[in-house]
Amino acid sequence: MPAINQAIESRTIFKKVLRLMGNRFELSVVASEEDEGWAHNCIETAIGEIRRIETLLTTFNEESQANLVNRNAGIKPVRVDKELIDLVTRSKKISELTQGAFDISYGSIDKRLWNFDQQMDALPDVATARQLVKLINYRNVITDAENGTVYLKEKGMRIGFGGIGKGYAAERAKYILQQNGVDSGIVNAAGDLTTWGYQPDGKPWTIGIASPDGAHTPFSWLNITDMSVATSGNYEKYVVIGGKKYSHTIDPRTGLPVHGIKSVTIISPNAEIADAMATPVMIMGIRVGLNMINQIKGIACIIIDDKNKIYTSANINIV
Repeated sequence: MPAINQAIESRTIFKKVLRLMGNRFELSVVASEEDEGWAHNCIETAIGEIRRIETLLTTFNEESQANLVNRNAGIKPVRVDKELIDLVTRSKKISELTQGAFDISYGSIDKRLWNFDQQMDALPDVATARQLVKLINYRNVITDAENGTVYLKEKGMRIGFGGIGKGYAAERAKYILQQNGVDSGIVNAAGDLTTWGYQPDGKPWTIGIASPDGAHTPFSWLNITDMSVATSGNYEKYVVIGGKKYSHTIDPRTGLPVHGIKSVTIISPNAEIADAMATPVMIMGIRVGLNMINQIKGIACIIIDDKNKIYTSANINIV
């Protein structure tokens, strides 16, 4: 535990960058220069928590709890940790709020339909898309808190946590760091980040909002503390077929990529919420998406359309 009476001038940022959950994570903590060892130990403890969550949620390990649920779709409920049941329950609430634009049962849309890791030269088969989309229905993800189980009602259904997992991991890592006495820091999960406290100079954290025309070039800056930011954009993964660009953001209601919006940035006190709400706004569209955000207390939104026009929720102004 660090000494609490350190001069502000002696505080600095200690950080570590590594690949977790298939993404680039950067964990930063503010501590006095004399507490460098303690700071790095805290970071390693938080990394251990992220790895634990990855083991729980991954669909790349056949023995993970998420995949055990998937393997038993249409067969039987699967006993899982309370943590997973709680995450599924919160995910379903977001599905209701977004009218199905967010849906963890999107996993049935697999790489037979869209594979953004390879060069596609033809659009997916329409009949296959319609068949796979039928399996996407958050209402058929049944949780039983009393018996500690999750059950997918239809055979072939699959759940995945790509739309909420990074935000949840960032929020948990922040919690672990705070429990260990870190009073200021940032957990950045591939652009989905959460902040608390202040920089060594006592000022709020300055966060860049990625430009949709270049993910590493901010188009605007925010000064925040105790807030989280998540951005979903079509600049990360896409394919070009017949001269037209198709983004990796798939509408779970149609199985087809969304269009018209380049990026959505959500600002929220909670990293999990910010992560989970960014993609649904892209899917819902500018008017419906902003209308939804404007009805939720404490959440703000910035949208850039495919003509580079900027739209914001009622509680934010971009200068």
